[in-house]
Amino acid sequence: MAQIINEVSRTFNEYLLIPGLTTKAHTPDNINLETPLVKFKKGERARISLNIPLVSAIMQSVSDSGLAIALAKQGGLSFIFSSQSIESQVNMVEIVKGYKAGFVESRANITPEHTLKDILALKEKTGFSTVGVTDDGTASGRLLGMVTSRDYRVGKDNEHKKVKDFMTAFESLIVAQDGISLSAANDIIWENKLNALPVIDPDQHLKYFVFRKDYENSIQNPHEITDAEKQLLVGAGVNTRDYKERIPALVNAGADVLCIDSSDGFSEWQKETIRFVRENYGNEVLIGAGNVVDKEGFLYLAEAGADFIKVGIGGGSICITREQKGIGRGQATALIEVAAARDKYFEETGNYIPICSDGGIVQDYHMTLALAMGANFLMMGRYFARFDESPTRKLLVGGNYVKEYWGEGSNRARNWERYDMGGSGNLKFEEGVDSYVPYAGSLKENLDITLGKIKSTMCSCGVLSLEEMQSNVKITMVSSTSIIEGGAHDVILKEMNS
Repeated sequence: MAQIINEVSRTFNEYLLIPGLTTKAHTPDNINLETPLVKFKKGERARISLNIPLVSAIMQSVSDSGLAIALAKQGGLSFIFSSQSIESQVNMVEIVKGYKAGFVESRANITPEHTLKDILALKEKTGFSTVGVTDDGTASGRLLGMVTSRDYRVGKDNEHKKVKDFMTAFESLIVAQDGISLSAANDIIWENKLNALPVIDPDQHLKYFVFRKDYENSIQNPHEITDAEKQLLVGAGVNTRDYKERIPALVNAGADVLCIDSSDGFSEWQKETIRFVRENYGNEVLIGAGNVVDKEGFLYLAEAGADFIKVGIGGGSICITREQKGIGRGQATALIEVAAARDKYFEETGNYIPICSDGGIVQDYHMTLALAMGANFLMMGRYFARFDESPTRKLLVGGNYVKEYWGEGSNRARNWERYDMGGSGNLKFEEGVDSYVPYAGSLKENLDITLGKIKSTMCSCGVLSLEEMQSNVKITMVSSTSIIEGGAHDVILKEMNS
C-alpha cells in the first residue's frame, strides 16, 4: 500500500523565532548576509556568492533584463525567464552583461540623417534622453556626435530638422578611450561637469557611456555583484526540452549560472539536462535544478550533479499545482527536511550543495524563518513583481495602482516546457493563475526595508551571519491562537489618510 506520512505538512506561518542574547556587537551594520549560490567542497569557497540571499523567479512577469540589473546592483541575482525564444532570452542576458557596472552599452542610437521626430520617438520607446549618433545608428558604430535634451527644443516646426544640424558633434565632445577604469572615467565626468561620457575604441567606434548618475548609484549600491570583468552577474532559466540549443546560446551570451525551470524536479529529464552540461562543459557551467520537497528528491539531484537545488512545490502565490494535481508539501516542512539532507550529504561527501527556498513567502518575516530553517537563498516572484523594475504594466484598478502578475503554469504564459512529461505534448490544464499585485514602487526602497527587517531579527536572535543563524537559533511552533495574538487585536484601528 501507499506510504502514509502522518507528520503534518507545515507552513512558515506556523513558526516563530526565539530571541537570543543581543550583545553590543549585534547591530544591523555588523550583519553579514553573504551566502553561497553554488556548491563547493569543504574548506573551499563557492565560485559565486550572493551579497543578499534573494533571487528573482524564472517568470515572464518578473525577471527580465531591467529587474536583473536592478537586483544585481543590490547584491542579489535574477534568472531571466526561459519561456521565450532563445534569441530573445540571449538578448536580455547580453543587456545585463553589457551594463558592466557603470560602463553601459548605448541602447538609444541614431544616425545624423534622422530627424528630431525620430529622436522623440526613440526617447518615448526607450526612456533614454542621451542618444549616441553613429554612422550606422548602432551601439557600436563610429561615433559622430551625441544628443541630449539640451540640444533641441520640441515643436512641430522642428520635427523634420535633421540630427546632424543640432547634435553635439564629435569634435566638441569630451570622450575616453576603451580600457579606462571606472574611477578615472568618473574623474573626467566630475572635472568637466558632464552628465555622460562616451567611451570609444581607437577607431572611434562607440563602446560605452558612463553616466554621472551611475557613479552616484554605485556609491549607494556597495553590495552589487559582478564578475572578474566588473560586469553584473545574471542567471538564466532553461527547460528540459530545447536545452541542447538553449544552453550553448546562453553560455555564449555570458550567463553566469543556469537553472532548470520545472514544477517538479525529481525526474530523469532533469538528470539528462544536467548530464548534457557536464559532458559538454564539465564543471565550468553552473546549473541549478529542482523543485523537490523531500530528502529523496534532493539526493537524486545532488548525485545528478546539480550546483544548487530548489525546494518547494505548490507554495507560490499564483501556483495552483496542489489544487490541480494534489501534489506538494508545506514549505516549512519541505525546507526543514531538505536542509537536514543537505547537511548530512555535506558531512558524508564533503560537497556542500546550497538550497533555494522557492514559494510560501507571505510576510517579510517568513524570509528570515526560511533562512533560519536552512535555506541559503530565497527565490521570489510576487515580491519582485510589485516593483517599477519588473516588466509588467502598471495599471489603475479600483482606485489603486497594481501590476500584472501571472504564473508560468498559466494559460497566459503557456510555458508548457517546464512540465517534464517527455513527448506527451502540451498539458490540458493550468497550474498557475493570471492576477494583479499591489504596486509598491522601486526595488531598492522596498528591499532596504525588507533587509532591515531581516537584519533586525538576526540581531534579536544574537547572530551576525546566516551560517551562524542556521546553527544557533531556536525556532518554535505556534498555535492558531498565537498567530492571532501576534497581530493587532482587540483595538479599533485608526483610518490613516494617504
